[in-house]
Amino acid sequence: MTWQALSTTPCELGESPFWHPHEQMLYWVDIPGKKIQRANVYLGTIETWALPTEPGCIAPAASGGLVMALRHGVFRAHSWGGPLQRIATMDYDPSRMRANDGKCDALGRFWIGTIDESRSAHDAALFCLDGRGGGTPTISRKAGPATTANGLAWSPDGRTLYWADTPAHVVWAWDVDPTTNTLSAQRTFHQFSPKPADWQFEQTDYPGRPDGAAVDVEGNYWVAMFEGRRLCQFASDGRLLAEVPTPFQCPTMPCFGGDDLRTLYLTSASYRRSPAELQAFPLSGCVISMRVEVPGLPVNFYTD
Repeated sequence: MTWQALSTTPCELGESPFWHPHEQMLYWVDIPGKKIQRANVYLGTIETWALPTEPGCIAPAASGGLVMALRHGVFRAHSWGGPLQRIATMDYDPSRMRANDGKCDALGRFWIGTIDESRSAHDAALFCLDGRGGGTPTISRKAGPATTANGLAWSPDGRTLYWADTPAHVVWAWDVDPTTNTLSAQRTFHQFSPKPADWQFEQTDYPGRPDGAAVDVEGNYWVAMFEGRRLCQFASDGRLLAEVPTPFQCPTMPCFGGDDLRTLYLTSASYRRSPAELQAFPLSGCVISMRVEVPGLPVNFYTD
């Protein structure tokens, strides 16, 4: 498997990629860069949409446009670059917390994890926004506490939810009742080794910590290992199936795209990385892709 560079202009912190099947375009965000980008992978063009605050995550909407979780709330935009309409707020202090990793489930609900930027309060959580039926969207807390919410994904049948706390080096799993939207039977899916206190980027023995994730049609869980220079593939029973090296130290989130959903896209980070690391890994912050044998699950659309 060989990586190809989709973009060569780096983001600070690329996240939340998804393949839009109707537009045949790849979307992703740059969180500290306060922008959304989308690429026509066939023409090699990239468009940028500047936002007022940091976008933690985005998802396409079934009625057009996007739903997005920014620092100060959840917003709808009905067209690319269009006006933003606030549709919900989450219960946290935006001076030290913001939205992070998130996506929609198969029933069109938007799930949003948060991050405690102080790394001390441990009060990040996982929220679910339900805008179905055309009324005022409702938002509810579903899991926590955590420090940095990441790794959100569902099994192909929608009955298992995965969620990670990056600094804790852990991915959890829950049983899901999609109809009642309840989680139960929380368990540790995989516990990774902690980061060595004296770790330097030149060392290759640290596997990294779990960032964004995606699931393929066979139920395998693919997770980007931040600072680990790798993408890991786990079977649904937690067995490690593969470790795929990446051309940067900090991969952030995979997604599947293309007509056959067999192109795996991967975002990455350059934010606050040392000059020596950026020189060693010049693709840091860029989006890369490779072909895989097993297709991924398609993106879920927000329903309102």
